[in-house]
Amino acid sequence: MRDERGSAPVELVWLTILLLVPFVYVMIAVSDAQRAAYAVSSASKAAARAYVQAPDTVTAAQRAQRAAAVALGDQRVRADVEVVCLPTPSSCLQPGSSVRVSVSTVQPLPLTPSVLGDQVGGVAVESSHVEPYGSFREGR
Repeated sequence: MRDERGSAPVELVWLTILLLVPFVYVMIAVSDAQRAAYAVSSASKAAARAYVQAPDTVTAAQRAQRAAAVALGDQRVRADVEVVCLPTPSSCLQPGSSVRVSVSTVQPLPLTPSVLGDQVGGVAVESSHVEPYGSFREGR
């Protein structure tokens, strides 16, 4: 018979490291992706609502950008914001029109070395929200 005393703790430590480290990394990556998804979703909704409540289109664009920046800043996410008036750009803030705000970003994977470049890998996250101006409101 061979003497195998003392090998169980070593095996337990190695298995824990091999299984726990990837699990923790995946949980951090999922958490970052979820944070980015929440940020772009709330930014698109806030920007669209701010746009339709403004008195004119110039102020509306400024308010929409500011509302999106606040929502994204709460989650420390940088994203691109695009505002489009529907059905045509000239019909903004008119009865029956609506505004669509699209917010998109690529959330980088955590702990990626910057030596390999800016975006080694990431999760693309996008949100779009359409807010109607209302059919029974006065045009601006």
